[in-house]
Amino acid sequence: MRDFSGGYVDGSSASGTRILARVLPPLLVAIGIVWQLVTPRELTGTPFFTAAPLVAAPLFARWVAAFFGSLGVLAAILLHVVGGKVTTDAAAQYLTTEVATIVFATVLAVLIHGIVEAARSQLATARGVAEAAQRAVLPTPPARVPGLRLAARYEAARTDTLVGGDFYAALQTPYGVRLVVGDVRGKGLGAIETVAVILGAFWEAADSEPALPALADRLEKALIRGAQRSSSPDASEGFATCVLAEIPPDRHSLYLLNRGHPEPILLNTAGDVTKLHPAESALPLGLGHLSTRTSQPNQWLFPPDSTLLLYTDGLTESRDANGDFYDPVQPLKGTRFSSPEALLASVTADVGRHTDGARDDDMALLAITNTP
Repeated sequence: MRDFSGGYVDGSSASGTRILARVLPPLLVAIGIVWQLVTPRELTGTPFFTAAPLVAAPLFARWVAAFFGSLGVLAAILLHVVGGKVTTDAAAQYLTTEVATIVFATVLAVLIHGIVEAARSQLATARGVAEAAQRAVLPTPPARVPGLRLAARYEAARTDTLVGGDFYAALQTPYGVRLVVGDVRGKGLGAIETVAVILGAFWEAADSEPALPALADRLEKALIRGAQRSSSPDASEGFATCVLAEIPPDRHSLYLLNRGHPEPILLNTAGDVTKLHPAESALPLGLGHLSTRTSQPNQWLFPPDSTLLLYTDGLTESRDANGDFYDPVQPLKGTRFSSPEALLASVTADVGRHTDGARDDDMALLAITNTP
């Protein structure tokens, strides 16, 4: 059997693009010099010398853009002198025009750099606020509770977007450890507002409701109340898929109540991987009024050293270059993990390889290991 600790790998295409962008300014200066040396006298490398500081402006420090502009000016003057082009007043005037063009482009590049830096500062502030809000709504679950080890991970689809609709929570209650993983409809601040409503209801009701169906009913009522109070025009159409899990104090079994969510996965010490399909399908939270049936939890054995993996559809709907969805079962078969953290790291890395680092949806992961 294999043993993984895992780690995330950036897409090679994105890395190659960044490298190309950073070597482009000096490359433009070099191309301009070669162009002016091998082409007729009427053609110059000024367009390349002009482009170099403009390309450098959003990628490097301000002085670097100015440096490439100065390098272009120096190259233009030396090439005219070496080529013997500065022999008449007209040629000197032409050189002056070229130098003025490069200088103007350099000044413009410095101004562009200032605009880009201001935008980056605003983006960093917005991301900081979003990250603080998300951490307040999604606090990290405890790494250990009696007899269990837990690990959670939230992976945003884009590095500049931290606010999403995926959520998780774990709480030790009189009925055992209770967990929830889910995904609300929509994105942005409206989605995180809905997440806050659902998790607030979970933290309040998980301690007092003796049965998972009653707990799910409390979450649904909170979601509906939140939609009624919301000023968003889409709030009335909101819903959330989720899985509620309960691990009793004896830890011999676990109970799952699935409300329209992707099936959790159970891994055992032999390397077997089982998708825990619900006995009957149930509607997501917020749509329960469309059915007259009350969904019931399913019971599963939870042997020592086995691990339960809960996740959102951002995992299973991750696509590769051919459009094929990611299947978490096959990569996990025959694999043992030293900890739930290692499991999540391995899954995240494998998804990164499958998608080449480009995903369309956020994903939340929660892993619980039954420690003997």
